[in-house]
Amino acid sequence: METKREKSTTSNEMNAYDNALKQLERTADIIGLNPDVHEILKQPKRILSVSIPIKLDNGSVKNFQGYRVQFNDARGPFKGGIRYHPNVTLDEVKALAAWMTWKCAVADIPYGGAKGGVICDPKNMSLGEKERLTRRYTSAIADFIGPYRDVPAPDVYTDPQTMAWILDTYSQIQGHLVPECVTGKPIALGGSEGRNNSTARGCVIAAREAAKTIGLPLNGATAAIQGYGNAGSWSAILLEELGVKVVAVSDSRGGIYNKLGFDSKKVEAFKEKTGSVVGFEGTESISNNNLLELGVDILIPAALENQITATNAGKIKAKIVSEAANGPTTPEADRILEKNKVLLIPDILANSGGVIVSYLEWVQNLNRTHWTEAQVNAELEQKIITAFKSTYEKSKKLNVSMRDAALALAIERVGRAIQTLGIWP
Repeated sequence: METKREKSTTSNEMNAYDNALKQLERTADIIGLNPDVHEILKQPKRILSVSIPIKLDNGSVKNFQGYRVQFNDARGPFKGGIRYHPNVTLDEVKALAAWMTWKCAVADIPYGGAKGGVICDPKNMSLGEKERLTRRYTSAIADFIGPYRDVPAPDVYTDPQTMAWILDTYSQIQGHLVPECVTGKPIALGGSEGRNNSTARGCVIAAREAAKTIGLPLNGATAAIQGYGNAGSWSAILLEELGVKVVAVSDSRGGIYNKLGFDSKKVEAFKEKTGSVVGFEGTESISNNNLLELGVDILIPAALENQITATNAGKIKAKIVSEAANGPTTPEADRILEKNKVLLIPDILANSGGVIVSYLEWVQNLNRTHWTEAQVNAELEQKIITAFKSTYEKSKKLNVSMRDAALALAIERVGRAIQTLGIWP
C-alpha cells in the first residue's frame, strides 16, 4: 500500500485528472517549466486497458475491466498501487499515476509513477474469485511490469495477499521467483519490516520537523486525528511516543474527545473489539467536523479527501496540519490555511512513508538481504527529514505554500530528468 484512498471521484466533483493537470499548469507557471517538458507531462507515457474474464464460484464467467497507467519513468521504474473498487475510472487512475510521479520525486527515490485499478466490488467476491481476478489481471499486464519496468503495490481493497498472488503469477511466467517485482508483500515472501506503520511514521516525522521549524515543543503538545484506520491509529501511538497528548480521534461512526488525552493503544484495542472508537470510557462524543476545529497544536487528517474545505478552513485552530490521507484539503481551503499561517504538510510529502518503505523493500529484494525494523525506520526517517527540509526551503525561496513547493520540487526534478535524457530518436 502506498497510501489508500477510500472514496473515488464522483460526477459532482472535479474530474481527478483535470485537477492533476491544473496542478501541473499552476506549478509550471511558478517554476517557469520548459514548455516542451510541460507538453510531455500532460499525458501518461502508457495506458493499458485490459479485459479480465474469470470464472465465478457459481460457474458463470464475468468480464472485468482493468487498467494500468504508467505516467513517467524518467527517474526510474514506474511505481504505484493497484486498487479494486467499483468506482474505479481511467481518469482517476491517470491522476493517481501523476501524483505518484510527484510523490516519488519529492521523496527523491529513483522511481517514476504508475497506478492500477480493476472495476469490481471486492466486498462481494469470494477469496477464490479475488485470487483468479488478480492472477488474470497480472497475466494481462505481465509484459509491461517487472522489477526494472513497473513495480506494483497494494492500494484500496488490495493487500499483502494480493501482492503474493501477483508475485507468484509473474514468477511462474518468468520461470523463476522474482520477489522484487512487487512491494507490500508478506514478510515470508520478502516483505519489509516496518511496512505496516510506514505511512503513519512518515507523517509523524514530518509533523515533528514542522514543530521544530515553528518552535513548537512536542512534549505536552496536543493533537487530533480524523480517521482511526491503520494510518490514524499508528499516528496516535507514534505521537504519544514523542510526548504529544492525543485528545481526539474519530472513525466513520464519529469521534471521541478528552482534553486530558487518553491511551491510544487502548483506544485501538477498544475499536478492534467494538468496531468503533465511539463509546471509549472517559471520553465525550464529538463529530468528525468538530474534531477538525478543535484548539489543538497538530491536526492529522487520516480519513477521506475533501474534509477541510472553504467552509471550515477558517475555523481550523491547529498550528500544523499533516496530511496522512490523500487530498483531505481542497484548493480553496489551502489558500485560507496559508493566509492564517497554518503550516500544512501536503499529502505527497506527509504520507510518502509508504512508498519510501516500498522502495526500501525493493532494494532489499534486489540485494537478496533483509533489514531489521530499526534499519528500515532509520532510512525512512532520513528521507522524510530531507524531503521536509527541501520542501520548506523551496516554499521560502518561491514564497509559496508547502503544497505548491512540494509540487515545484517534484516537477523540477522530473523535468530535469526528461531534459537530460532527451528524446529518442
